[in-house]
Amino acid sequence: MRVVIRQTLDRSKLDYDEIFEAENGKEGLEVLDNHKVDLLLVDIYMPVMDGMEMLDHVRDHPDHHDIPVVIISTENDEKRIDAIVRRGMGFVHKPFTRDLLEDRIVKLTGDEK
Repeated sequence: MRVVIRQTLDRSKLDYDEIFEAENGKEGLEVLDNHKVDLLLVDIYMPVMDGMEMLDHVRDHPDHHDIPVVIISTENDEKRIDAIVRRGMGFVHKPFTRDLLEDRIVKLTGDEK
């Protein structure tokens, strides 16, 4: 899925410098500790530490709590999706289109090429 997301971003109109990848939430937190990150694309369902637990840590960290987040997931529970959106995050169902992912990112960041 990370390859698909990278390819989607490469074909988009979005302007970005670098993409960092993590296999799970724990690795994602390590990436945040070692790099400047302007946007998080997170799956809810990851091994070791799931996306929601990772985001709880992100939101509690003073240097990371304002980073925009787009959840990309197979989640179908409407209450859970509503809670994600109420927390100010974007949500994209898998499978997704380039236009949909790009739209969610632009709405959160205001960045376009």
